[in-house]
Amino acid sequence: MCGRYTLRLKAEEMADQMGLPFVDGDQWEASYNIAPSQMVPVVVKDPYRQIRLMQWGLIPHWIKPRDGAKTVQAFINARSETAAQKPAFRDAFKRKRCLILADGFYEWSRTKQPYFFARQDQGLMMFAGLWSSWTSPEGEEIQSCTILTCEPNAMVAQIHHRMPVILQRTDRLAWLDKLTVEQLIPMLKTYPAEKMVSYAVSRAANSPKFNDPQFVERLEQGRLF
Repeated sequence: MCGRYTLRLKAEEMADQMGLPFVDGDQWEASYNIAPSQMVPVVVKDPYRQIRLMQWGLIPHWIKPRDGAKTVQAFINARSETAAQKPAFRDAFKRKRCLILADGFYEWSRTKQPYFFARQDQGLMMFAGLWSSWTSPEGEEIQSCTILTCEPNAMVAQIHHRMPVILQRTDRLAWLDKLTVEQLIPMLKTYPAEKMVSYAVSRAANSPKFNDPQFVERLEQGRLF
């Protein structure tokens, strides 16, 4: 799974790099420790390409709270191999796909040691994502998203059995277009290990309550690659 990641760019930097408007960028602050339920930047085509903030944790549009419940189930990840068939994701897979912007992600060893994974050039990653718009019983609209995951590459596999789908440059914009499931599935492949770096970082990153630049600094004694 992918349960924590980073996006260290400011809103104006993202808009400039992507060449897209960030419609609610004034509400975004760069983060070294993004956790589920937080608002995160995603690229959607609705109806034109734009960057928008959404809640991390997809709420299917059809779901209803159980009697007396104050919350509904939200899905932070979806398996890429089955998302097109699962009831929670299949509608979004067909009609509401997005790019979830990141520049690194964390995974934890069995000893709870966090490792940071990023591109070798430290550039933007674009996770394949799905999104949904859900209306609460009180009439509040919540737009939410989930990260698609896949089998890990050799680097990530040393720490975890899943990793986010990091789209190749040639597939990023196509992921947002009106394509068939058969056209989309080949895009959901494992990102090459040789294009990534990984290393151990401070255990302070273990808590989603904290957010600090030190979280992406290398601990040499815990070096992985």
